[in-house]
Amino acid sequence: MSCWETITDYGLRSIGIGERLLPKTDFTLCQQFTLIGSGLIWNIYFGVLALLIGFFIANAMALGKASANPLLRKPAELFILVFRGSPLFIQFFLAYFIFLRMKQAGVLPFLTVAQWGALVVLVLNTAAYSAEIFYGAYKSVPKGEVEAADAYGLSGWAKFSRIIWPTQMRLAWPGYTNEAIFLFHATTLVFFSGFPTWRQQGDALYYAQYFADKTFNPFIPYPILAMYFVLLTLVIIAGFGIVNRYLNRHLAPEARKKLRYRPQIIR
Repeated sequence: MSCWETITDYGLRSIGIGERLLPKTDFTLCQQFTLIGSGLIWNIYFGVLALLIGFFIANAMALGKASANPLLRKPAELFILVFRGSPLFIQFFLAYFIFLRMKQAGVLPFLTVAQWGALVVLVLNTAAYSAEIFYGAYKSVPKGEVEAADAYGLSGWAKFSRIIWPTQMRLAWPGYTNEAIFLFHATTLVFFSGFPTWRQQGDALYYAQYFADKTFNPFIPYPILAMYFVLLTLVIIAGFGIVNRYLNRHLAPEARKKLRYRPQIIR
């Protein structure tokens, strides 16, 4: 089988398109690159949707934590504490147990499927971490800008949307970029945390482990997996860098913050 035929057969296997049976013997580099790359589709799916949905929840939680009203502040603080204070891997297991009980009761049965249930966990987890980043940025908004907005007669939503929130995002964006990178890396936990795969259609780590188990040689599939995630990280940094430059476009070049990748060792 040529490499092109391998790509045609297995390039979209992780989403149910192409050959259903995995190769059993005589594994080639092309097969490993193709299948691990195919699995990366799921990592991108989880990461992109979790970021998009979690961004709005995080902003709401950050404002709730900053609120003087305890009815808003306390639930936000509890939400952030629970999801930042417990390991993500444990959150997956507990969520699957809860969703399984809900399915048995006939409530939202689709949540036991990885692409929905695991997505919920990732959304809530990244929302909690991002909310703490946004809250810190909110508290760091210069008082002079707020006072200037008051002097111009801005108040309420107009002051927040035109003055406070843009500055908050500008201050939070470097930290939020690192959270986005870690989130994409954390998506590799999904198919090893209780949520079952469907027809062996796993993510990139699923296929890398498959080849490592079959060949007894982890030094080929895992570096391939790492290479894919390095490339994905570069894409994230480039994309978030464009947004960062837009948020800082009004500042002098020497005053603009540059993005720096700071990996989190423990979460």
